[in-house]
Amino acid sequence: MQAITPDAHGIAVLVLTAVALFLFTRDNIPLESSSLAILIILVAGFQLVPYEKAGEVVLAPIDFFAGFGNEALVAICALMMVGKALETTGALQPLATVVSRAWSSRPVLALLVTLVAGAILSAFMNNTPIVVLLMPILVGASLRAKFPVSGVMLPMGLATIVGGMSTTIGTSTNLLVVGIARDMGQYEFSLFEWVLPVAIVGGFGLLFLWLVAPRLLPDRTPPMADTSPRIFSAQLHVKEGGFADGATLSEILAKAEGNLRIDKIQRTETLFLAKLPSVIVQPGDRLFVKDSPENLKHYEQLLGATLYNIADNEHPIDDETPLKAEGQHLAEVVVTRGSPLHLRSLAAARFTNSYGLLPLALHRARAPSSQVTGDLNLIRLRAGDVLLVQGTSDAIASLKENGAMLVLDGATTLPQTHHAKRALFIMGGVVGLAAFGVMPIAVSALLGLGLMIATGALAWRDAAGALSIPVVMIIVAALALGKALMGTGMADYLAVSFVNIASGLPAPMILSAFLLLMTIMTNIVSNNAAAAIGTPIAISIATQLGVSPEPFILAVLFGANMSFATPYGYQTNLLVMTAGGYKFSDFLRVGIPLTIIMWIGFSIVLPMLYQL
Repeated sequence: MQAITPDAHGIAVLVLTAVALFLFTRDNIPLESSSLAILIILVAGFQLVPYEKAGEVVLAPIDFFAGFGNEALVAICALMMVGKALETTGALQPLATVVSRAWSSRPVLALLVTLVAGAILSAFMNNTPIVVLLMPILVGASLRAKFPVSGVMLPMGLATIVGGMSTTIGTSTNLLVVGIARDMGQYEFSLFEWVLPVAIVGGFGLLFLWLVAPRLLPDRTPPMADTSPRIFSAQLHVKEGGFADGATLSEILAKAEGNLRIDKIQRTETLFLAKLPSVIVQPGDRLFVKDSPENLKHYEQLLGATLYNIADNEHPIDDETPLKAEGQHLAEVVVTRGSPLHLRSLAAARFTNSYGLLPLALHRARAPSSQVTGDLNLIRLRAGDVLLVQGTSDAIASLKENGAMLVLDGATTLPQTHHAKRALFIMGGVVGLAAFGVMPIAVSALLGLGLMIATGALAWRDAAGALSIPVVMIIVAALALGKALMGTGMADYLAVSFVNIASGLPAPMILSAFLLLMTIMTNIVSNNAAAAIGTPIAISIATQLGVSPEPFILAVLFGANMSFATPYGYQTNLLVMTAGGYKFSDFLRVGIPLTIIMWIGFSIVLPMLYQL
């Protein structure tokens, strides 16, 4: 095997790739910021130190911008917007009705139907709206039928990931891998190219999720259930003339019949009072408390305090955002990756002005026992945090329909409109044209988007809201890194090193080892980052072995999709964790066995189908 010696540019790109993978795992750094920084470093580095061979520039800085016009990225963006139309028109509501009825009569069979339906739907559209649609149905059914929802919520979420593997358009990761392979002159996969291996291996995975996974999961009380409300950290602002004005701490606790838990009392920005029974509370003091939403509102009325700061000019109480108007409701809003609140404060997002809702309290998902110590409006929110808000039913309904954030309540339904049938028809055309090879998926998806907008099935506001800047930026940055790895020969060097380490092993075992490596990587970094970096390396490994590259490309695709073992590996995992009341260990209990099943299955099936 020919030895490959990496040059300075190749080593620099490899170091930058390691830095990128590290940055992509940092939750406190926005994904789009990390991606932009990596792209800037690549462009600036190759501009300042040109990569030349024999006096000619081999890799120019402008080459790294090609990702913005990549066919895979165009298809991903178009499909995200087309899929949004199915969500906003309520086109999937009939399925929700069927699933809901099945749970009422035969829960065990209904679980199988739910898993299969979720997997099939995820093969053709983003699985996030599918999970959002099914979550309140499962919670409501569990409350009626008295079975633990924790036994079914997680299997449902993982089933949608399994189903998303099966087609070219199932996930953005699939489209990205296929697009990179095509750009590198490899075989162009059709829409249903690898349905067979996924059907075989995924079938065993779904059986595991149906028969075994519910037995592995302990009973968890879902935060969405009325029987066990979520505990929020909040601040009661003492106002003049209320019961708490001039009362001692012991009098306040007696008024609340000893049920109120006060963690601390803040008088000014820097002055905190000792929690002595004799301390006298004054107007403007803030009582840091923890309780359920209903109890917080009860204490607010009982003590003559408010769950908002009446002196807060950034979030005023006026005709547009009245607090005491009739028809006020409480809602719980989950902060998800890519939502307007992710890694931002309420003040920076202008939450009240934008949505007409008042933030009252916060539940921190990753550290529920931690105390919120500062102004609620200035706290930097993280993925998984749950915000308690108050507003009119119209404002809450508008937030649900907006789709930018997940509103947790069992009554959530998608709006049924006369546009639902045309949205389904157009989506069917997008899939059909690509499936029968009439046109590439990027073209059919773009045509479908135009038809959705032209026929009124999708508004421009909803279309723009469906686009995820973090997804776009990480794809572009990952494509640029992949191009740099290939252009500098570093991908070939890594491939040769991998093959040398596995020397003496047959090709199927090398394929299995590479699949496992990709699976581990995707549970640490973004799926798309793992896919874009792994695809060129996979092609180089196949070249070094002198075998067909198709199974190695699929190893990247399948491995990058197997985000089963951690709640932060995929957005739907985070939604399920929050709504189902799961702990990190629950994902390990189910995700690791499922990963092993899928890894062993693909390690057997891929060599057989591709004759390795």
